[in-house]
Amino acid sequence: MSRLLPIAALLSVLSLAAHAQEVKVFRGSDMVDPSEVARILGPVKMRTLRLLDDAPAGAVATTSAAAAVAAVQASGPSSLSLPVPFAFDSADILPSAKPQLDAIAAGIRMLPATQRVRIEGHTDAVGTELYNESLSQRRAQSVRRYLVTMHGIEASRLEAVGLGETSPLPGRAPMAGENRRVQFRGE
Repeated sequence: MSRLLPIAALLSVLSLAAHAQEVKVFRGSDMVDPSEVARILGPVKMRTLRLLDDAPAGAVATTSAAAAVAAVQASGPSSLSLPVPFAFDSADILPSAKPQLDAIAAGIRMLPATQRVRIEGHTDAVGTELYNESLSQRRAQSVRRYLVTMHGIEASRLEAVGLGETSPLPGRAPMAGENRRVQFRGE
């Protein structure tokens, strides 16, 4: 029973570390490399952690947790963010967004056929929370529809979620324009 506490603590730290991974933020003028998309969205690879029997329980948990956090952080970004331009107050994708979305599609096609991708719509904090949630959902659905219809990606591999203004980019004010984005995560 005493060995379960360090293991539970380690799993908790791993969960927090996985959610704290960085986001690769592309700007509108950045070229998106499909190979980089596949690497970021691809299956997570982690090193095996070994608990030592002869070390004190607290030391094992601390050492293993530190190693786990370091391994997760060293693995690089876990998602990527694009400033997909849409028509004002709409989910209509503007033509200037298509080259980046085409590169995203090429990267997704490099992934294993079973790999799922979550498409998250985000807004800034201008407007009401309910409006922003609805708009972000419509925009995420629009990107999903584009990837399915224009690139033949299997619809069941893509999940569209609207997060509204709830998750601004780290270090950005809630009203900042950079928060109007579409983020992609491998699942």
